[in-house]
Amino acid sequence: MEELSNGGSPVLKTGARKGMWVRIPPPPLSMLVIPSYLTIGTARDVKDPKDRRLFRALEMLPGVLSWGTLVLAVLGSWLVPAATAMFIMAFVLYWFLRTVYFSFHLWLGYRKMRQSEKRDWFSELQNIPGWRELYHLVVIPTYKEPVDVVRECVRSLAESEYPNDRIIVVLGVEGREGEEGEKKGRMIAEEFGDSFFRFQLTVHPDGIAGEIAGKGANEAWATKAVQRDIIDPLSLPYDKVVVSSLDADSVVYEKYFACLSWYYLSSENPTRISFQPVPLFFNNIWSVPPLSRIFSFSATFWHTMNQERPEKLITFSSHAMSFQALAEVGHRQVNVVSDDSRIFWQCFLQYDGEYRVQPIWYPISMDANAAPSFLQTLKNMYLQQRRWAYGAGEIPYFLFGFIKNNKIPFSKKFWLSAELLEGHWSWATSSIIIFALGWLPLVLGGHAFSESLLSYNLPRFTSRVLTFSMVGLISYVVLSINLLPPRHPGYGKFGLLLFILQWITFPFLMIFFTALPALDAQTRLMLGKYMGFWVTPKFRTTLSEDSL
Repeated sequence: MEELSNGGSPVLKTGARKGMWVRIPPPPLSMLVIPSYLTIGTARDVKDPKDRRLFRALEMLPGVLSWGTLVLAVLGSWLVPAATAMFIMAFVLYWFLRTVYFSFHLWLGYRKMRQSEKRDWFSELQNIPGWRELYHLVVIPTYKEPVDVVRECVRSLAESEYPNDRIIVVLGVEGREGEEGEKKGRMIAEEFGDSFFRFQLTVHPDGIAGEIAGKGANEAWATKAVQRDIIDPLSLPYDKVVVSSLDADSVVYEKYFACLSWYYLSSENPTRISFQPVPLFFNNIWSVPPLSRIFSFSATFWHTMNQERPEKLITFSSHAMSFQALAEVGHRQVNVVSDDSRIFWQCFLQYDGEYRVQPIWYPISMDANAAPSFLQTLKNMYLQQRRWAYGAGEIPYFLFGFIKNNKIPFSKKFWLSAELLEGHWSWATSSIIIFALGWLPLVLGGHAFSESLLSYNLPRFTSRVLTFSMVGLISYVVLSINLLPPRHPGYGKFGLLLFILQWITFPFLMIFFTALPALDAQTRLMLGKYMGFWVTPKFRTTLSEDSL
């Protein structure tokens, strides 16, 4: 077997003897002409000094809004306690109504997902003429995931009810992982190479100038290689190739590709749509610590609720899109951290706002956060949430793009901007205001305020609204029980009761593993201390009752 190098891109041909590799040169640079503002990663990528200052100001905006709110809450509690108390009461009421609104959408989303799981998607797909002409390109970037994790991902593709002779798989190994990464890639290729129409292994070189080492750069390298080596030589129509971006720990259920194909072929103008399944962080749910379990459910609930609001939906983690759109925007950006959402904004700006996300009510399962020790698990939870919250870096990107692109309707610009700004602002501030700063006027307001009727009513109003808000928490508990996979034999006698009681930690989780990581990410962006891509380590262990 020929040795691989970072510049090589071996292809395992269908029907070839396993282990026979063909040396392929690195992909050429894209010759597509796209607006320069679509390639911006951070302010330092902007050449024009005036535009650079504007972009830098937009980078500071999320942090300024969040920190400004918290600082004003403290100063207001001291200087204008009555006005601040009224703001806090209004905010708590707003948060309660928001909780009710989201709980309603969560249950609707859950019902739609369960109905979708019961549908015979493959039979419905066969009623659509020309469905056999559709190919699925599955891109799996991997960096230091255990081989068993990657194997489970690829095996789930092979066991799909969708015809495997219409599935192309590319496994993107990071060159910085060294020989271990290439060895892992070879093992997977030798085991599954003949299971699909084509299987390709690529090795993404380390240290390419202008790149942020991470998922986006790896995927861009892999998809360009597939375009050159498979799609173009076989003259596969770009609009007949659907690209699924999967994390290496993703487990695709058997109906997924049939469901995705049905949505793609049933949609009007599908090359202007991204398709978002429901992410479930359940692969190892029985063997993770309680806080990680609650964290995983809260993330699942958040994305399920978002599915119910397609006009505000942005691509996240595992998603799919037309290869035509991917090629026309020059593939994924290689200089960003939040590449899953960035590819949506690239398309949205490139097509003058005529691009959207279509929720598909079928799940994909991924790992809950876990590590060899409890403290390391907590650290990983914080770092993962901080990386997700660094999606605030999309705000300067699309606001700058909105300024440059005059063809996008103002109403779209306004509502999307308001939604994203409010989302990241509340992500970083809401739980701190409610659970930590809500009582400050009583402490800092002075004697005159403490004798006022407003001072008397503030804690009572806040506590009563928060008590009513517990209804939302109860709905989360009930839904999490319904979503749990079949109970593991190691789950103890009182495991269900323990699982319910674990939700008491939810307020703690919101402050320390939601708000603080978001503030951290926004502060780094505000100060120009740009983050790199932090890869969540994948760790699975044998279940024991002690871990429950």
